[in-house]
Amino acid sequence: MLTEEGAIHVPGVFSRYATLRSGVRAHYWTAGETGPHVVLLHGGIAGSSGLAGWRMMMPKLAEAGFRVYAPDRPGFGLSDTRPGFYMEKGVRDQVKFIDEFVEALGLPEKFLIGGNSQGAQMGSSYAVEYPGRIERMILIASPAFHLRIGLGNGMGRGTLPRFGPFDGTEKWMRTSMENIVRNHAAISDELVTMRTNMANSHAEVLAACGDGARLELEDPTYFQAIDFRGRLDTIQIPTIFLWGMQDVLAPVEMGYELEEVLTNMQFFFPEDCGHQGQTDQPEMFAQVFTEFFRDGIVSRKTADWAGVSTNRPEIGSLVEQAVKAGA
Repeated sequence: MLTEEGAIHVPGVFSRYATLRSGVRAHYWTAGETGPHVVLLHGGIAGSSGLAGWRMMMPKLAEAGFRVYAPDRPGFGLSDTRPGFYMEKGVRDQVKFIDEFVEALGLPEKFLIGGNSQGAQMGSSYAVEYPGRIERMILIASPAFHLRIGLGNGMGRGTLPRFGPFDGTEKWMRTSMENIVRNHAAISDELVTMRTNMANSHAEVLAACGDGARLELEDPTYFQAIDFRGRLDTIQIPTIFLWGMQDVLAPVEMGYELEEVLTNMQFFFPEDCGHQGQTDQPEMFAQVFTEFFRDGIVSRKTADWAGVSTNRPEIGSLVEQAVKAGA
């Protein structure tokens, strides 16, 4: 049974609201009462939300000693449904939302950030605009990076079956989830209902954002404001990037291509992992997040478990190096 807000119940995860300086009432999910502050940003498929994307990770990170915040980004979850809510300018307005959100919550000068898919794009966009605010960053598979880093349009390269845009039905929602999430046991009837209802509540908001997002990508005047070249590939924020080996929305070859450009980041390619890795491999991802956010380095054992890349030498400051025999 869904809660009175129409959400699934996850023990230890709480629903909260915050008023931003613009006057907008934003919604977020939170877990944990003490420790370092972590902001988690969800993806952009219809029905996404802080809870839908991070429900399996938030309690684990709270138990590990973090204070976790997963906002419902504009156009998703229980966020404001008024058309135009930080949506006309695409990435730029999403970055503005993150800035106002962390201000409203009174987060410290530096905090930790993670994001999957579109959330990874928005989190890293915030990081290049406000590098002094981010202590460490974790990104999870996102096809939107390619165009912004100069590798051509990566959207549509996957083998995800074409079942059309969201049509308002639970059948569509379940089909989309079963394609991007390998762990079908995590796709409950309640989850499908929650996602469908939330997606329907934001139909007008999402429709209103299309022109602004296209303008950023197609008009050079606007694209320069979101261009990652010379910015994300040179940023000094300690960052790791996880990309599922069985991702059908953004195939792993796209991760390999990004790895050649983002040489300042340590890549991981976990097995038995699709597009939403934190749902397919919650124990693994929670361990990686915990170690990296807590210690600034992923242990040797965890790195090997999570498929640390062998495509190039490891970044020793981000991954514990094996002790050589006889050393």
